[in-house]
Parts: sequence; C-alpha cells; structure tokens
Amino acid sequence: MEIVIIRKWKGVNSTLSMLFIDGKFLGYLVEDTDRGLSQSMPLSEILSVKVKTRTAIPVGRYKVAVTHSTRFKKLLPLLLHVPGFSGIRIHTGNTHMNTEGCLLPGKQYLFSAGDYRVTQSRDLFNSFFPQIQAALRAKSEVWCTIKTEY
Repeated sequence: MEIVIIRKWKGVNSTLSMLFIDGKFLGYLVEDTDRGLSQSMPLSEILSVKVKTRTAIPVGRYKVAVTHSTRFKKLLPLLLHVPGFSGIRIHTGNTHMNTEGCLLPGKQYLFSAGDYRVTQSRDLFNSFFPQIQAALRAKSEVWCTIKTEY
C-alpha cells in the first residue's frame, strides 16, 4: 500500500496537502509549517532548521507500522525512521495546533486567518485506517511518501 501526501498550500503556521492511497484521492491533510526539510538532508541540518512541535516532517518515503499510542491510548499508524522526529503518527485533529509534527486527515478544508484546517477528520481517518490494518495483516508493506508541489 502506498500513501501519498502532496503538499500544495502554505498557511502562516500550517501546510495543507492532498491525500492519496494507492492512487485514489481521499481528502486532505494538515501539518505544521513546511520548513523545506528533506529526508536526504544531514540530521544536523534538519535539527538546525526544525522548530520543535511546529515543523512538518521532511519530505521523503517512510515505512508505516500500526502500534499502540500511549498518548492516544489506541492503535494508530506510525511513520518509522523520520530523521530528527519521533512518534510521528496519522491521527485525527483539525488544526496545526493539534499536530506536533503529525499528519491530520480531513475530508474538507477551510482557510481562515492565514491558516488551513481540516474538517470531518474522524470520518476520513475511520474510512482508511482499516485499509492500513488489513494490508499489514496480509503481510503487505505500507509506505508513506511525502512530496511538495507548491
């Protein structure tokens, strides 16, 4: 399974992306500010640019696992080996204030006061999370590719 996130729009403190799974458009994602980080950058450079809890993860391709989140007390997708970041999950939420680097899906989006937010986050998450779980149960790999196309 391939999750593709294409960053398209920048807000003052937020980044809005289009979300695809296996080529099918599902909705949108909101993240923190894209500071131009890339998985191929040296870790020292990533850490020098990153603003803790206010920075979108580097563009790149990450393997996805489903693990128990101690913070959310349930199973959630986790992106593995994100340079300079830890605990990056796909979970529900609406604004950049809910992310701390994580990826927040939503069926629709709004733009207000210079920033993006997503709506119907639970609905969208609940529609694709079972697909991720099924792929992993079937011993398929799940990958998440993040690109920019501003």
